[in-house]
Amino acid sequence: MVPIIVLVPAALFCLYRALVGPSIADRAIAVDMMGVVFSAITALLALRFRLSYLLDLSIALAVISFVGALALAKFLEKRSLDD
Repeated sequence: MVPIIVLVPAALFCLYRALVGPSIADRAIAVDMMGVVFSAITALLALRFRLSYLLDLSIALAVISFVGALALAKFLEKRSLDD
């Protein structure tokens, strides 16, 4: 449970950066980091409670976070998603 206790403040700091961030790139990175942190928390809970569906959820969350970060990076680069 100690890693989860460490990861929760990290998620809160990311949430703060996502809400207050000075630029949209800072906010995008914060949201991506929150996805990684929540994926890690879900994976740790899966290991702790031996629930395999939480591990599947963690993997799905990581993939969705990665695709979202790519889409946002393309948007920030002002290119279309078809490139």
